[in-house]
Amino acid sequence: MNFITEISEFIPNNAQESQDKKVILDYIKQYQHNVLFRNNEIAHITSSGFIMNPALDRVLMVHHNIRNTWAWTGGHADGDANLLYVAIKEAKEETGVNNVVPLTPKIVSIDILPVFGHWRKGEYVNTHLHLSIAYVLITDENETLKINKNENSGVCWFTIDQFTETYFDEHDVYLYNKIIKRATTN
Repeated sequence: MNFITEISEFIPNNAQESQDKKVILDYIKQYQHNVLFRNNEIAHITSSGFIMNPALDRVLMVHHNIRNTWAWTGGHADGDANLLYVAIKEAKEETGVNNVVPLTPKIVSIDILPVFGHWRKGEYVNTHLHLSIAYVLITDENETLKINKNENSGVCWFTIDQFTETYFDEHDVYLYNKIIKRATTN
């Protein structure tokens, strides 16, 4: 399916998702030629995987090198319009798991996420926006985990009751709990 159609067919659960969906679709109209590429230095599409166990009571997270916090997996589309494929590929690369399947092939969350300026591989990356398209992915807790030193410094399972401000900042708590709720109520 075309990524624009997928985003258009996404049914928002709240005002934030409705507004972010509208803005993302408007932005795609203006920058369709490069919205899937990170050389669009203002905003570009990213695809994330919120990896859960089959019981939907634990989440596999990585300790992100740039953000220096526990986070979901994901990455830049880099021109690939198959955003579910991108989410699965990134999940495997960042955690070492081999068997990952989508809970549903449908988008579970649409968000505009700020990325503050930082250094990556010796080059400065300016502040910009990730037009985040997210999926819930499923893998078994017995899968072998492997740190990807280029991306993260840890891979760990969290129980869903740990998604509080004790472990995450308020914006991540909102985002992750929104996805947990959508995964466990569908």
